Amino acid sequence: MLSTYRELEVWQWAFTLCKDVYQLTRRFPSDERFGLVAQLRKAAVSVPSNIAEGYNRGGTRDYIRFLWIANGSVAEIETQLLLAESLGYLGDKELAVVQKRVASIERMLRAMIRSLETRLDSISTKATIRARQPGPPIPRSPDPRRTKAGAK
Repeated sequence: MLSTYRELEVWQWAFTLCKDVYQLTRRFPSDERFGLVAQLRKAAVSVPSNIAEGYNRGGTRDYIRFLWIANGSVAEIETQLLLAESLGYLGDKELAVVQKRVASIERMLRAMIRSLETRLDSISTKATIRARQPGPPIPRSPDPRRTKAGAK
């Protein structure tokens, strides 16, 4: 069992992607500082942050929700990087390197989500089966018409 989110391979990859995005955006035009640079950095920070927050939430449903948010941020990063490349801020080779990392992170997140959802389904199925199993018979209350106290 892992003792911290930092041991998760997907978090490590996401953290590296975040650093890559910061390095790449340093070379963007200064007039993009509050536009594309800010958006890309915010989305990049969101990925490892949501993985970490979900891991420390304590509940599987919350964890899955935060992994989906991280996955959405990955798609946001990819879209923004494509825009940056089409505007001439990134070269084809730079984009290809980052896109490989983005695709790997997306695959890892989806695999984690599937695994956690399967585990959650398994737990809820077991609980449903236990709830449906017959328990001891419920004693019936006596009919007051047939008891001495109820007879007049």
